[in-house]
Amino acid sequence: MPELTVSVKSGSYPILIENKALGVQAGRMAAGCCRGRRAVIVTDLHVANLYEKTVAQSLSMAGFTVDSHRIEPGEGSKNMATVLQIFDTFHLAGLTRDDLVVSLGGGVVGDLAGFAAATWLRGTALFQIPTTLLAQVDSSIGGKNGVDLPYGKNLAGTFHQPKAVLIDPLVLSTLPLRRVAEGRAEVIKSGLIRDAELFLKIEQQMDDLEWIIDRCVRIKAGIVERDEQDHGERMLLNFGHTIGHAVEQVTGFQTWSHGEAVAIGMITALKIGEHLGLTPNGTANRVRVLLEKTHLPAQMPELPSGAVLAAVSQDKKKRAGKIHFILLRSIGEAFVHPMTEEELSEALTAVWHHD
Repeated sequence: MPELTVSVKSGSYPILIENKALGVQAGRMAAGCCRGRRAVIVTDLHVANLYEKTVAQSLSMAGFTVDSHRIEPGEGSKNMATVLQIFDTFHLAGLTRDDLVVSLGGGVVGDLAGFAAATWLRGTALFQIPTTLLAQVDSSIGGKNGVDLPYGKNLAGTFHQPKAVLIDPLVLSTLPLRRVAEGRAEVIKSGLIRDAELFLKIEQQMDDLEWIIDRCVRIKAGIVERDEQDHGERMLLNFGHTIGHAVEQVTGFQTWSHGEAVAIGMITALKIGEHLGLTPNGTANRVRVLLEKTHLPAQMPELPSGAVLAAVSQDKKKRAGKIHFILLRSIGEAFVHPMTEEELSEALTAVWHHD
């Protein structure tokens, strides 16, 4: 497939989707990201065992001196203590503003590497190489990054666009089925908010990963180009995330993966939309059937709605006293529906079955 280009106010960058690109294209793309020739790969211990050597060799062949920083896999690593450890590696490697941070991994690695790159020396070039479906179709594109704080998810973060994104669909063959399923939650979300044809193809069990990834990337890239700083249309990408992040927080990031929590959040948002008369009746059930086929949670968990609402009240998307909640007018058409905490509490209580 040809390279796509994302054009935003802060610059433009290529996205390459290509099988076997990891070792062949990583060095070439990295060389176009920065003037320097020093790189630090940020990855996790699991991905390092699979792909770090391949990427490091490609970077070395392109003239880079390569160091790496490996984190423990999982959301528990996404905190400021880990960022400080990454900074130590940057310091010891002599990383300058002309050099490169390479994110090799899933969403947690991408968030940490992006945040570290954005804040090291007030901004260092970032090259995203996502290795999970969730990161390939969503989090590696658009420049958002974040670190969890004790009182909420992603509450510390920046906008820092990558200089390039390399997506190799073949790396997904090493993912556990649960990780593939959670990535499909973001694929389903893309169809629900912006592409009814994509949703229908997934519903019909079409499994052409290159086509699916390309379609999702184009949706995300287009929205980011039109709204880089999350002031309008880009909010639609948060469909399912307001409740999903709250579920993650209430359960201590231990019970549900991010994609699974987003699936719960999407079902909840659809039921709220139906309750308010803003989403056609039956939409939630149609999506529930697809989530179950995809091995994703399709029911609201046995958590107190009050605890979920308390976590939602800390959501970073709260503005001017209202939570910008995302609902569907129909499959393929999402919209922003500002709600006060009281309005959301009433709607959530009405659809949340486990108090």
